[in-house]
Amino acid sequence: MSKKETNIQSAKKTLPLGKGLGWDNIYFIGIGGVGMSALARYFKAANKNVAGYDKTETEITNSLVGLGIDIHFQDAIDNINVAFLNTEDTLVVYTPAVPSSHSELNYFKNNGFCVLKRSKVLGLITENTFCLAVAGTHGKTTTTSILGHLMYECNVALTAFLGGISENYNSNLILNGHAVSVVEADEFDRSFLTLSPNMACITSMDADHLDIYGEAETLHDSFIEFSKRIKPNGKLFVKNGLPLKGITYGVEDDSDYSIQNIKIENGTYVFDVKTPNTVLENLQFNLPGRHNLSNALIALAMAVEYGCPNRQLAKALASYNGVKRRFTYHIKTDDLVFIDDYAHHPEEINAVHQAVREMYPNKKVLAIFQPHLYSRTRDFIDDFAKSLSQFDELILLDIYPARELPISGVTSTWLLNKINKKNKKLVSKKQLLQELRKTNAKVILTIGAGDIGEEVKHIKKELSIAS
Repeated sequence: MSKKETNIQSAKKTLPLGKGLGWDNIYFIGIGGVGMSALARYFKAANKNVAGYDKTETEITNSLVGLGIDIHFQDAIDNINVAFLNTEDTLVVYTPAVPSSHSELNYFKNNGFCVLKRSKVLGLITENTFCLAVAGTHGKTTTTSILGHLMYECNVALTAFLGGISENYNSNLILNGHAVSVVEADEFDRSFLTLSPNMACITSMDADHLDIYGEAETLHDSFIEFSKRIKPNGKLFVKNGLPLKGITYGVEDDSDYSIQNIKIENGTYVFDVKTPNTVLENLQFNLPGRHNLSNALIALAMAVEYGCPNRQLAKALASYNGVKRRFTYHIKTDDLVFIDDYAHHPEEINAVHQAVREMYPNKKVLAIFQPHLYSRTRDFIDDFAKSLSQFDELILLDIYPARELPISGVTSTWLLNKINKKNKKLVSKKQLLQELRKTNAKVILTIGAGDIGEEVKHIKKELSIAS
């Protein structure tokens, strides 16, 4: 058995969750990622020595530094604290978004350290817990954060690892004990196949990450494989209509768990939920959009099946405030609304559009969109064009490359030319505020998964001055 395999076996012996893995030092490469930073918070709370690298200083890295975590922003081995250069006491965690040429990553790989992907570490942490996992190409983060909030408010001893910053906890980690874990089951890079949950849901199986899977059928097969990872006597929940067998859920349909009698009162959804055993009446939920109703329903269903009391669940659902960059209001007045959302897939953009039109049916809407990844833009170019054409005005930014190199011919100009909208424009981020001064739209959206979120504070300031 290799040294790394021995280390992993040692880690398994030190579980359950809360006691950490078998190393004193945990070093993260890409620590500023949302999933990575949640793990960093977890290990810091477990009294481990935590440090890491990221290429960019952000609000997330600043918050980690505030917890006493040492972070540097240049890929240089000399920047690593000497304590983390001990092969016996250091676990190195990395994200697949880090390029293979990364010098720190290669140093650790070539010098006998135990180097594990984030997903592998999450699998090790959660495997001896009662694990609830949320999978699907859309809705994972919101659903996971709702589920974590519901169970926290029901006093479940849980740790929830979130893929976004919860508005209720101002964190991507909810820590209330160690018996139960709530996690996102990420299909990217087949990461979710490291998990073995007791309960799991699949919210959607739309084509995505075709740079990894090649074609939609391969992605579907991966979800089927994930469904087989559920532990014996476990439960699988599936959105009604997906080609999998399990407990079904849906909005205004005949699913096992179904939302019925939807009303909107003062911007809040009020509805009933039919369960296999009863009807929960007059539940309240504050996030706009039918897609968010669906997310709330599956989180509620999983919490009900776990055994949480209905009355506490109803109260908790009404107090849920959302996830940052998921239909987040930054200005909400009678004269102007500014919303920021992480949507980066055509179906997600459609969901945002539906929510905006439902809440603001008679107002002019301007969308500012930053495409994410050259490959995703190429693979869904016509669907992006169709979804973006629904807005009254459109400002398009250049493609955010993330982990990718440019692909010949794949540009925002190509996308712009396909959009069936007269009032459209491609601008740079430097020109954005100037362009905003020209609009008379009463609802303004920023959409995308790249660094457009860093522009939100500047846009908010500009709009506040103009209004």
